Amino acid sequence: MTKFLTPAGVTVERHVSELDDPDLTPIVAQVETRRGGVLSSGMEYPGRYSRYHLAYVDPSLEVVARGREVTVRQLNARGFLLVDVLADALTEAGVGEVTRCDREVHVQVPMPTERVPEELRSKLPTAFSALRVILEALRCDDPYLGLWGAFGYDLAYQFEPIPFAKERPDDARDLVLHLADEIYVVDRKRETAQVRRYDFSFGGRSTKGLSRETESLDYVQAESVPEGPVPGVYADTVRRARQEFKAGNLFEVVPGHEMYAACDSPTAFYERLRTANPAPYEFLFNLGDREYLVGASPEMFVRVTGDRVETCPISGTIARGDDPMHDASQIALLIGSSKEESELTMCTDVDRNDKARVCVPGSVKVLGRRQIEMYSRLIHTVDHIEGRLRPEMDALDAFLTHMWAVTVTGAPKTWAMRFIEEQETTPRRWYGGAVGFVGFDGSMNTGLTLRTAQIRDGVACVRAGATLLYDSDPDAEEAETHLKARALLETAAGGIGAAAVVPEPIEVAGGPAGNGRKVLLVDHEDSFVNTLGDYFRQHGCEVTTLRFGFDAAEVLAETAPDLVVLSPGPGRPQDFGTAGLLDELEERGVPVFGVCLGLQAMVEHAGGSLSLLDQPSHGKPGNVKVTGGGLFDGLPAEVVAARYHSLYATPDQVKGDFAATAAIDEVVMAIEAPGKRWFGVQFHPESILTAAGAHGHRIIGNVLRLTA
Repeated sequence: MTKFLTPAGVTVERHVSELDDPDLTPIVAQVETRRGGVLSSGMEYPGRYSRYHLAYVDPSLEVVARGREVTVRQLNARGFLLVDVLADALTEAGVGEVTRCDREVHVQVPMPTERVPEELRSKLPTAFSALRVILEALRCDDPYLGLWGAFGYDLAYQFEPIPFAKERPDDARDLVLHLADEIYVVDRKRETAQVRRYDFSFGGRSTKGLSRETESLDYVQAESVPEGPVPGVYADTVRRARQEFKAGNLFEVVPGHEMYAACDSPTAFYERLRTANPAPYEFLFNLGDREYLVGASPEMFVRVTGDRVETCPISGTIARGDDPMHDASQIALLIGSSKEESELTMCTDVDRNDKARVCVPGSVKVLGRRQIEMYSRLIHTVDHIEGRLRPEMDALDAFLTHMWAVTVTGAPKTWAMRFIEEQETTPRRWYGGAVGFVGFDGSMNTGLTLRTAQIRDGVACVRAGATLLYDSDPDAEEAETHLKARALLETAAGGIGAAAVVPEPIEVAGGPAGNGRKVLLVDHEDSFVNTLGDYFRQHGCEVTTLRFGFDAAEVLAETAPDLVVLSPGPGRPQDFGTAGLLDELEERGVPVFGVCLGLQAMVEHAGGSLSLLDQPSHGKPGNVKVTGGGLFDGLPAEVVAARYHSLYATPDQVKGDFAATAAIDEVVMAIEAPGKRWFGVQFHPESILTAAGAHGHRIIGNVLRLTA
């Protein structure tokens, strides 16, 4: 027996017993009629996934969010003590208006009203504010004690305020998490099995000897199954997306649509699915209210161990072959596809950006690039990314800043999510969210809610999407969504504890040119802005990121920046009111560096004009030829760089004090006005495609020296 004392004063007693029989089938069967969960991994990829099997039933309490209302409710006699403790903790923390009832406590988290730098957005009031209080109140050093369950897609709208374009059903829940106090764990690699039981005591009361049983919930068979999607509708969505790509509003987007099948039994469905389609994140949840989730997701969402945060974005898909030789030829086609490579490049660049918001500068690294993962019907390419959380950040900060993965949304993420909200015919509910575990020890292990069926009243609803680019074929993309959903539909029908470790200072290419410099980074709703800020921090700069739309005079007076950086972004400069900001910067003589949309804004501000590429270049490398200036000092005369743009300027369109100093054919790739200390690049120095020879870091170093 092991004891822990939590910050809220709860004593936790843990009893661990070894099991002779590792078969968890009897426990899994109970999840059909009782709240509970089953999680397993059928894949063994060293460094990414290990094989395990875990189950719990009859959790003592649940945490449910509907919008900004969070409810903690006891589910059995053992939950009474913890509900009382958490009610006190939530009241004391002041995260919102707290209402106590007999068996539950409600918290209404207010809308944020203050303006904060983008680096602190994850600290704004959301449903996660209440969740953070709960985790802290029960914090203890146990690897399995915590909250298990599902996180819905709509939670992202609390972090990134995007208005709903369609009504949400009354029965929709945005979050359902269980506190399991009896957990069965099978380590399929070590061939060990154990049951871990927990008791809680507080204020002279204890859960010892109390029943774990919760209410029985009969499974309801389907009376009818809804019609599937109308053929061609998804292809039309692809065509609309291509217009957005051409205009430069999107780089990629991942819309989905729903398909249906009857489900005879959620537990039987789960067992069939993990046998037929092994995946890193296999799961079954009975969420109560006649709702179940069954899935075999191939993709990690966010995993946090200590201060290490990991993700494994997946993009790039091809069907399995008929035999190993055919598989090999399919892999060659997949690896050789520039379209599939561009998809994954954009996913990884956005993912690195998400980490840069909360991670130690320079700690975000690509551990694996375009690695092959094989599934029952599909082959994917996968990247593996890690970073180290800054000391003031925790697992929930990492979770929030990644919502939701670009592999289920697109890039730039905010604009892609708006497109999805407007174009998809029904709310996503759980699809594109996450399932898994957030631990009282500060850890987290979650998988994306992909290849997942939401089951209600015996009907399995499966949503599937495809990653769309400008060069997507509408009919082929629609066919891909059906391929992804088919395995699930056929199977359903029967067929804070650890302290952060700051790594040693890294060697910054070009030297730490920004020591002591204050940089104001203007975010134009771009999905790479945090990585750009990270590059400046690696050069020793103090970076503050603010979303566009602020009062320029007020902010410049308040922050007194040594350099203002205009981020990339979708759309056109006038979408973000850049002219007014540039007027103020010019009047004050503040140095400016513009990236992509930032360069375009500077060209127009100087009296120049812009053109539109015949075909957008998103997530693609380009050979930039240097013709002069100082931005490329120390670099070769030709540099490979990452392009994400539709708008561009020709040398003749560059006016005023600017000179074009680099180009790809007639497309200007860099402008310089040394007298004003204004500089810009059309490509992305922070992208992995500009990483060869640390060229991106060197360009940032040159910017800092030229604007000193």
